[in-house]
Amino acid sequence: MNKIVLLSSVLIGCSFATHAREWSYNDCVEWAKEHNISLRQSILNEQIAGVDEEESKAAWQPSLDFATTHGYSNAPWGENNKNSYTSSYGLNARWTVWNGGVRENNIKKSQLQSAISKLSTTDKLQSIEVDMLGVYVNLLYAKEAISIYEEAVELSKAQADRARQLMEAGRLSKVDYAQLESQYEQDRYALVNAQATYDTRRMELKKLLELGINDTIAVKNLEWTRDEVLAMVPPMDESYRMAAAIDVPLQINELEIDDADLDVKVAKAGRMPDISLTAGVGTGYSAPGDAFATQIKRCVSESVGLTLSIPILDNKKTKSAVARANIQRLNAQLDREARETELAQQVESWYIDLQSAQSRYIAGEQQVSSTELSNELVNEQFNLGLVNTVELMTAHNNMLEARHSLLQAKYMAMLGHKMIEYYRTSNINMP
Repeated sequence: MNKIVLLSSVLIGCSFATHAREWSYNDCVEWAKEHNISLRQSILNEQIAGVDEEESKAAWQPSLDFATTHGYSNAPWGENNKNSYTSSYGLNARWTVWNGGVRENNIKKSQLQSAISKLSTTDKLQSIEVDMLGVYVNLLYAKEAISIYEEAVELSKAQADRARQLMEAGRLSKVDYAQLESQYEQDRYALVNAQATYDTRRMELKKLLELGINDTIAVKNLEWTRDEVLAMVPPMDESYRMAAAIDVPLQINELEIDDADLDVKVAKAGRMPDISLTAGVGTGYSAPGDAFATQIKRCVSESVGLTLSIPILDNKKTKSAVARANIQRLNAQLDREARETELAQQVESWYIDLQSAQSRYIAGEQQVSSTELSNELVNEQFNLGLVNTVELMTAHNNMLEARHSLLQAKYMAMLGHKMIEYYRTSNINMP
């Protein structure tokens, strides 16, 4: 049974290895452009908006239809023919001459909706890029964290081995040895957790890329220098102005305000008269009577007409429509103000996070240097029997925590740099 389980594990591992590939951030973005379902749905919505725009433009064209009516009647107590059949045939055309500007404004509205749909697709893509950046950077962080815990395991194993030698030589108690052996097991457990975290982050990236269960993913190694981590950032107010100038949700809000203005005009058109031109050609046939062709020719009639419709009372439908449109316009303006506030808070938040991460990185460098030196000295003293296991374990854990904090500050700072770059340019440049 154990052999079967082992063989299955090997086959699964080989299958994963066969399909594994290393992904850069740009690879992930390009894949998402082609395969992300929500993005593809947004593109379909663009196409629907394009169809709606063509339909609104067609309102300038006249309508034309063919109509035919057939009837049969029975008069049981009639004097002559008790049964009769009648039919009519006609072509009817109608063209709206003027309807208060509704047609023109509907065309403008459809054009705005088409533009909004395109911007919504852009916004969806940018949201995917931002989400993917966070997941990708977290994955890089989790990957590098594994190396820290691997080194910690090697170090604690060496300490445990040394403690065992000292115990066998009678220079260390079994209790002290057990403590160092426990430290080794704790570091191994921390390593397993770090690997599990890395696998979880990989799963998050797979989910974002909408990859299948048989697909595996690995990220390319990416190194950021100290100068990149501590690079200066441009003024915050400048970044906000640049972000506001190119922010897609703000652009959508502006178009929605324009759309609301058109809704007001369309609603007010309910008070305007409507002028339409009609024309038609028709004929008919009834039986019993003359021959079909004879009647059809004799009954041909042509008509043309001009209709003027002036609204007087409409149960407050127009008034209510205007009120709703005005409220919608105010709501669109509030959406824009809310987005401006949200954008300012987002930009400021990333500046605060970046500056905090840079400060923690500088402090972390000093802390790592001092804890590594302290750990090295304590190890030497432990080998000479000058310090106990508690001091040794404390120095080890302090060094491990300092390295982890430095790594965390590094990736938080780089994520902040990339986000500020995104707000300024709408682009994320990653190797």
